[in-house]
Amino acid sequence: MKTIIVPVDFSEQSEYALKVAASLAKKQQSEILVLHMLELNEAMITSSEGFHPEQTVFLLKLAEKRLSEFLDKDYLKGIKLTPVIKHFKVFGEVNEIAEKHNADMIIMGSHGSDGLREIFVGSNAEKVVRHSEIPVLVVKSELPGFKIDNFVFACNFKSESLSAFQKARDFASKLGAKLHMVYINTPGDDFLSTNDAYEKINKYLEMAGAGQEVTIYNDYSVEKGVLNFSESINADLIGIPTHGRKGLSHFFMGSIGEDITNHSKVPVITFKI
Repeated sequence: MKTIIVPVDFSEQSEYALKVAASLAKKQQSEILVLHMLELNEAMITSSEGFHPEQTVFLLKLAEKRLSEFLDKDYLKGIKLTPVIKHFKVFGEVNEIAEKHNADMIIMGSHGSDGLREIFVGSNAEKVVRHSEIPVLVVKSELPGFKIDNFVFACNFKSESLSAFQKARDFASKLGAKLHMVYINTPGDDFLSTNDAYEKINKYLEMAGAGQEVTIYNDYSVEKGVLNFSESINADLIGIPTHGRKGLSHFFMGSIGEDITNHSKVPVITFKI
């Protein structure tokens, strides 16, 4: 893992993400690209009426100063940091930066859920997930000494998720984490007998060319199953596939992907299908 992108808006949540990135960067000898997006628009920058070029320069210099102060932290000492400031808040630009610098992953903060409404849905984190071609790790709380020992990967064991599984397996290997694959068996039309579930899983693993152990976990919903299984093995990270711009909700039925990300007590990482 050579390069990690961390979008920051100077919030507490973005610092949580930066600390996790720093922890991983020290172990993997990675560079961190710290990305800050200004909320300027093209009209403000190009207009000759009411907004002058020197004002744009002033705002950029102000952002550079604030970003420099934000990065003056002891936990970042010894890590190669590259600040990147963009004029616009265009989340598609994250892909361009990732491609230009051959980045391996994005780590960013999110408020998660406050118990009254879902913050992740419609948030900056969700927009980055929708656009990103590389894995996105969403962090919602401070995680001192972040280390991934147990990594849960949940999917529907259909061929469409094979590429995401390969990425998750490679990610676990790089970090020396144990990969726990889980199939959530729920009541209703989607319920499978043990034999049928194993037949589905074995066909999937055969296509993947993997000898991976898989747990069949029974629960009342996929979201509850993923979260309860993860808690039962003391998982450090949950991985789920996503169709990207179609959103997390298009992998699982309904909005399960977003529900998992909102309600998980541990970070969630998404892998593009």
